[in-house]
Amino acid sequence: MKKSIVTPYNVQGAIDYDKLIREFGVEKIDNELLDRIKKHTGNLHLFLRRKVFFANRDLNWLLDEYEKGNKFFLYTGRASAKGNKVHLGHLIPWIMCKWLQEKFNADLWFQFPDEEKFLYKNDISLEDTEKATREDMLDIIALGFNPEKTHFLIDTKHAGMMYKEACKVAKKITFSTIKAAFGFNESNNIGSIFYTAMQAVPAFLPSVLKGRNIPCLIPLGVDQDPHFRISRDVMPKLGHYKPAVLHNIFLPPLTGVQGKMAASASSESSIFTTDSKEEVKKKINKYAFSGGKDTTEEHRRLGGNPDIDVSFQYLRMFFEPDDNKLKKIHDDYKSGKMLTGELKQILIEKINNFLKKHQEEREKAKSKIDKFIFRG
Repeated sequence: MKKSIVTPYNVQGAIDYDKLIREFGVEKIDNELLDRIKKHTGNLHLFLRRKVFFANRDLNWLLDEYEKGNKFFLYTGRASAKGNKVHLGHLIPWIMCKWLQEKFNADLWFQFPDEEKFLYKNDISLEDTEKATREDMLDIIALGFNPEKTHFLIDTKHAGMMYKEACKVAKKITFSTIKAAFGFNESNNIGSIFYTAMQAVPAFLPSVLKGRNIPCLIPLGVDQDPHFRISRDVMPKLGHYKPAVLHNIFLPPLTGVQGKMAASASSESSIFTTDSKEEVKKKINKYAFSGGKDTTEEHRRLGGNPDIDVSFQYLRMFFEPDDNKLKKIHDDYKSGKMLTGELKQILIEKINNFLKKHQEEREKAKSKIDKFIFRG
């Protein structure tokens, strides 16, 4: 089995999320915490009910502050680059942000660190990341965020307001800390070493702008946690709250349950938001890892394994919100009543229905970008 690796820049192998909880020092989202969220929201998002968001840092503290009347803001982001297309896995923390924005009437600060990929990859220019950022904005807007409460921060555009605060963060971080967190060495350029300081800024920038401490909640993929472990260590030294964090598991690649979806434009393991109906059908039918048996006769007799079947996992994590319908699909597949091809067809229809609406909204978003870019 491939060794498990989980860093902001590399995810490989079979991911043991319980092990990550221990290694990262985060807390599991238990039923008591879910009940506390439900008290304020009236219901739970599928991502919470199905444990797609499985761990947290300081969420109970954040809710304590909320109940005192100190409302929190949301922060997430997207590092755009040429050939680094938005796929379904990227949408998970953004959809969670939209739900939280609606339920808690929270502002969202969305960072586009358009320098990150330029600093980390030799074949990408700042002009490339600028174009890619504009494209990726369409996917965020298409999800239906409130433009009055959603603020896009672009690192190179908003450097004037961010750099001063980033310098304060950077002064508190040693190279030894960065090296330990990310495995950096002397070959890394100094821009990549500084980058974590820029990523920390949106977690307290609204507090600076308002002149008072405001709690922050960051929904993110668990691989991004090292950046914010460092931010959480530094921010109290600057007089700011530590940000609370919600961690999601990875939507697995089509080809199996190990690792996560890839963002490469040529990837066969991912469904991109711009894929056509035909591309989705081809990818699912050809590449989606099956938990079924080798022959129809054997499958009818012995049944399939939904726990390793990628199509079922996509339905469980994203595309089938009805618990009763999901259970029937699970039971029919496990008993052999439902074949792999039938299961894949259900997923194909679900994804294409989702993408049809998303792509329509994505097209409309082209005229809305300026409404979301922060003008402060």
